[in-house]
Amino acid sequence: MRVLLDTHVLLWAVLNDPRLTGAQARAISEGELYLSAASVWEIGIKRAIGKLDVPAELFDVAVDAGCRPLPISWTHAEAAAALPAHHADPFDRMLIAQARCEGLHLASSDRKFAPYDVELVA
Repeated sequence: MRVLLDTHVLLWAVLNDPRLTGAQARAISEGELYLSAASVWEIGIKRAIGKLDVPAELFDVAVDAGCRPLPISWTHAEAAAALPAHHADPFDRMLIAQARCEGLHLASSDRKFAPYDVELVA
């Protein structure tokens, strides 16, 4: 299974947070993992404004665990802009668009993703 990690799922996995579900843990251990540039951007912004304190080596850990970078393309941007307004968070909208465009399952516990046509690992 090819899996795009939502930002919170990445953080839960790296920090051994008990909120990581069994299905998400299995997808991480068995799947082909992707990490979006949108998540890197989101974490950077939240770090900069003091809203998030995570280890500096977070992305090194993700790469060592097998995460592949997923850049944001024009196609992804157009798809995110065209999504129905069920969810206002621009980072989450990008993850949804990328998962749909690339045929990826999206590992997320965000209930606002349900109305979108995206395969979830919840």
